[in-house]
Amino acid sequence: MPNPWDFNEEAAQTEEEQQTLLEEGEQKAQRIFSGFIDFAFSGNILEIAFGLILATAFTAVTTSLVSDILLPPISVILPLQRNMNEKFAVLRAGPNYGNEGGYNTLEQAQNDGAVVMAYGVFLSRIVNFLGIGLALYGLATVYQYLSNDPIIKHNVKCRYCKKSVSSKALRCVNCTSWLDGREERMR
Repeated sequence: MPNPWDFNEEAAQTEEEQQTLLEEGEQKAQRIFSGFIDFAFSGNILEIAFGLILATAFTAVTTSLVSDILLPPISVILPLQRNMNEKFAVLRAGPNYGNEGGYNTLEQAQNDGAVVMAYGVFLSRIVNFLGIGLALYGLATVYQYLSNDPIIKHNVKCRYCKKSVSSKALRCVNCTSWLDGREERMR
């Protein structure tokens, strides 16, 4: 049995190899970490993250506006007798449809296993979508008014190829004709 206190050249090489491997692994880990930090804190990523957070909050506010403020008066004005989200049509009744005398709520119909068309939820989501779209258009208009950075780009149709072109363009990018009518004046 070899004495552990004796110098072993083979053991020293393996220790040096292990140390070299550890240093290489540490360098690779530091390179990966610094690359991630550079990526995560670059300007574009932070702007995207900030925009997503704002969009999520904005969507929640608009959804609440539509479902809690706009749709209840519509339900009262139109003779719906219940909230818009609770409007549904039974396509195929569940096993307890006759025992309960019909379904009073969408949840009751779904719990019974009935096939329902929840058109009230669909209409609510359409109104929600339109509300978010109009609010975003309003924000873009205000931003464009306060800054020189155009968000809303106005387009016109080329009179020759009928494709959409920026209203500030002098020539069509599709057919290269002049948009100010120079071809007509040359004829």
